[in-house]
Amino acid sequence: MDYVTAVPHPRIEAGPARSGRRSLALALLSGALGAAVALLATRQRWSEGTASVAGGAFRLTAKGSDVTGVPAALAIVGLAALVAVFAVRRAGRFAVSAVLTLSGAGILFAALSGASDSSALDEQAAKASGDTSATVAALSHTAWPYVAAAGGALLLLAGLLALRYGRLWPGMSGRYERDGTPRPRRAAKPADPDRPEDMWKALDRGEDPTGADPA
Repeated sequence: MDYVTAVPHPRIEAGPARSGRRSLALALLSGALGAAVALLATRQRWSEGTASVAGGAFRLTAKGSDVTGVPAALAIVGLAALVAVFAVRRAGRFAVSAVLTLSGAGILFAALSGASDSSALDEQAAKASGDTSATVAALSHTAWPYVAAAGGALLLLAGLLALRYGRLWPGMSGRYERDGTPRPRRAAKPADPDRPEDMWKALDRGEDPTGADPA
């Protein structure tokens, strides 16, 4: 009777490595794109309205950065965390991944909260009319807060991928890190007979400044 030897399938062995590469590429793409989208959205017009002044109605607009500064700040933090994921390992990588995740969640929450906020325009209306109790009229909002929220969702996805698959991702090269191995000492230059200071240094080291072989 012939017996067939079972050989492990190479595709099964390469499964974790393939998952690590795919998750790494997706995290880098979604993280970088999410931070860029969030930063871009905060520079756009989020809301507009009118304020009543002496000459009639005065049009007011508010950018995302006028409504809230949280998305822009967290986008920068998230982008820095995305880069720092590859500079740390083990517990440090988990902590940085958590920061990345929280940055995305914070952008998402702040952007959705600012989608219906009118405080920035109310403040402008009070300044334009000279009445501290004045509020904006004919208030309307654009879609840019939801674009910022989408950027936060992409950063959140990158953070979740880092938490789940970060242990499979490669780190920065350690060839420049010190491993405790003693470095070889450089050989001392032979003393120059024409320079007395070299002769004295050689004597201090216990060497023969003439270069003669003790044997």
